[in-house]
Amino acid sequence: MDLFDKIKAKHGPLKDYAASSEGYYMFPKLEGAIGPRMQFNGKEVIMWSINDYLGLGNDPEVRRRDTEATKKWGLAYPMGARMMSGHTEKHAQFEKEIAEFQEKEAAYLLNYGYQGVVSIIQSLVDRHDVIVYDYESHACIVDGVSLHLGKRFVFDHNDIESLKKQLVRAEKVIKKTGGSILVVSEGVFGMRGDQGLLKEIVALKKDFEFRIFIDDAHGFGTLGPQGQGATFEQGIQDEIDIYFATFAKSFASIGAYVASTKEVIKHLQYTMRSQIFAKSLPMPMVEGALYKLHLLRESTEQKDKLWRIVRSLQSGLKEIGYEIGDTNSAVTPIYLKGSIEDARKIVYEMREKYGVFTSMVVYPVIPKGMIILRIIPTATHTMKEVEETIEVFKKMKPFIAALA
Repeated sequence: MDLFDKIKAKHGPLKDYAASSEGYYMFPKLEGAIGPRMQFNGKEVIMWSINDYLGLGNDPEVRRRDTEATKKWGLAYPMGARMMSGHTEKHAQFEKEIAEFQEKEAAYLLNYGYQGVVSIIQSLVDRHDVIVYDYESHACIVDGVSLHLGKRFVFDHNDIESLKKQLVRAEKVIKKTGGSILVVSEGVFGMRGDQGLLKEIVALKKDFEFRIFIDDAHGFGTLGPQGQGATFEQGIQDEIDIYFATFAKSFASIGAYVASTKEVIKHLQYTMRSQIFAKSLPMPMVEGALYKLHLLRESTEQKDKLWRIVRSLQSGLKEIGYEIGDTNSAVTPIYLKGSIEDARKIVYEMREKYGVFTSMVVYPVIPKGMIILRIIPTATHTMKEVEETIEVFKKMKPFIAALA
């Protein structure tokens, strides 16, 4: 069969809905400045679907600095991969400052987050090693693990007993191969909003020999005393062997970094294929990251604003009877039961009748029969917008009940 004919015949749970969903539920076109109110489908909506946690995406000073850096450097500089011609003093400065901020020996600035995680995992392990990872890990972790040529075992989400069982299996394998064990989890799980049980995981080091890699995309900037992340929030940063965070959330930008020992970072610099064979992060993003890191170090104002909104929104939803699970982060999931069609009707009603924009999460991301309305509070939301949204969810209760 011709490859293109085969593609025409291929279907999937999401692709099957492309004709009826594209442009509205999938690939929606949002217009206007990034913020708590944006334009969608010709009308203003309260926007709860952008990971701009600290509200820096449209901050005037951030935008001014971005503009000045782009005028100064353009988007091309530096040209080439870091190893060949894309390394600058600014890149090195950020690495030094972020390593100090994360209380690690060294750090490495990356061009992208998703590819960074995939490439870090690929660089850390070989076919003799075993990876043990959380069932609800982000797709970048799953893709990184899938490239692993050795054994990989998955443990039930945030289930320490399940993790122990998989570590026992892993130990049996490495006794034969002479390899090592890498445990992978997240600081904050992006769908459910619950933090990884990092304190409990690192406590297992007294019984098992392994290294731990944490992807803290949603924790960096939002958790910890100065926004250092979930590992600081839980007081176990010194027990985390490799720490990763992206700029795509709290820094409202592109890029990422990984922090660890000098030896591990040196190894990654010379083995990460996503960095050796791809362009360095452009200078405006580097200068932007340095400024945003300065903001985190100097003040908790934006983080404090975020958490006032988070607490108000989450408590308000619970008070009117909505189930938000075990979230202990800014990510606010609302759990409902129903089909994909039910989810579409709920989202359409909220957007068109009430002007509230949330994202829906359905199968195959979560099990069939389950719906998550995923809300992302930010530091730029106001208490008025929280109150309006809670009132909308009150009014939506009969509509949702009628679908059951």
